[in-house]
Amino acid sequence: MEADVTHHIIVPRHDLGLFDTLAGERTPLHAAGSFLPRLMLSIPPVNIWLNVRKPYPPIRGWIAQQIVKLSAAASLDVDIVLLVDSDIVFIRPVDTRTYAPSGEVVLYRKEDGVDESLPRHRLWHQVARRLLGLPPAEPGPLPDYICSPCAWQPSVVRAMLERVEAATGRPWATAVGGELHFSEMVLYGVYVEEVLGLAGRETTSDMLCVNHYDEVPLDRFTLGQLLSSVRAADVAVMISAKSGTSLKDRRQALTEFSNYS
Repeated sequence: MEADVTHHIIVPRHDLGLFDTLAGERTPLHAAGSFLPRLMLSIPPVNIWLNVRKPYPPIRGWIAQQIVKLSAAASLDVDIVLLVDSDIVFIRPVDTRTYAPSGEVVLYRKEDGVDESLPRHRLWHQVARRLLGLPPAEPGPLPDYICSPCAWQPSVVRAMLERVEAATGRPWATAVGGELHFSEMVLYGVYVEEVLGLAGRETTSDMLCVNHYDEVPLDRFTLGQLLSSVRAADVAVMISAKSGTSLKDRRQALTEFSNYS
């Protein structure tokens, strides 16, 4: 990491001991639960949380994870936050100029990226608009804001969450936790585009990352094919944990790539 980058490591509380050796001044270690409201309780052994204020529906782990991301981003007094899931590996250095070359965070936005083949994405758009107090989206293709890694401006996140509270009349985490379908990246993108406006704002459809989203395992040959598509501008590689790709193969392929690139 570049000198002006701090890597906040956020893991479940029971995994803190596994990451102790990584903790340092520029790599603070956090329990994920510390970014959730105190009234939001974990229900072991299932990956479900219960909001005491609104116990039904229970909060699925995937929704709780997104609340953690929103809360963590809003809490940081920094210029830019980069959301990096554990299945992303950086292959080149990054700093604030990577995702904010002119000083303002560039919004990832793929024009007409959500069509009839992605009904769940469209549902995420409708939920985001309702949480923000916006009218339903018009029929037809919608922009896609989902990317990995994902760059946010914390001051924008804070204003967005205030808007959710004003529109719903509830604490933002309670409002989000009450949803069965939700995307934090779509919420951010819809807020920036529909509330703040795109005039004068830089957008991009380039993630600067090579991605393997399919739930199909890669072997040494297909890993090599994936890495051969890396461009000079790319800074990361994402191989979905759901793909079932061997961790040993993944590490060996990435090590060989870094040695020869």
